[in-house]
Amino acid sequence: MKHLNKVAMQTSNSVLIAGVDEAGRGPLAGPVVASAVILDPNNPIDGLDDSKKLTAAQRDHLSRLIRKHALAWSVAHAEVEEIDDINILQASLLAMQRALSMLSLIPAHVQVDGNKLPKLSALPYVCTGEAIVDGDALIPAISAASIIAKTTRDAMMLQLDRCHPGYGFAAHKGYCTAMHLRALNDLGPCAIHRKTFAPVKALLIDVLVIE
Repeated sequence: MKHLNKVAMQTSNSVLIAGVDEAGRGPLAGPVVASAVILDPNNPIDGLDDSKKLTAAQRDHLSRLIRKHALAWSVAHAEVEEIDDINILQASLLAMQRALSMLSLIPAHVQVDGNKLPKLSALPYVCTGEAIVDGDALIPAISAASIIAKTTRDAMMLQLDRCHPGYGFAAHKGYCTAMHLRALNDLGPCAIHRKTFAPVKALLIDVLVIE
């Protein structure tokens, strides 16, 4: 994270806008990751877009540029246990709240992809916020956050693939692909599978019935 002095920047915080997005709401396994980014208007980054519309190489390239040129960026996540405990929507909002709390600068305004805002009243500062449907394709700062969240989560799933071999996490990143479902049926759920998600839950119920 690029760190700047919070106190020194507060006099100009009216111009600071943080874009926020998450990655990993849909997968059957792994954490949900969120990022918050405050772009530098004097250092625009070409090519920003919804991370889903970019290739892996484009995301990696843009991620490096964002980390280098943004005024501030942060990334946070919610664990599988939290997803199962409070549901994926609330866990996504919690990860967003955590990312915003970790920013090295204080934004005056927050723009979040989607139709719901994280709990802004729980932040260590006061700001306004708006939820923007398709914001990751419309708002550069949200696009940047989606790229940071996606590349961070992908890297996490590569590490988790080494800890839980056989499921193909490095390839499908935990999403519900045919490859993943075959492995899930063959091996059963592992520690990072989301037990409240239907395909995983069904297998766990079958195991309980058999036992």
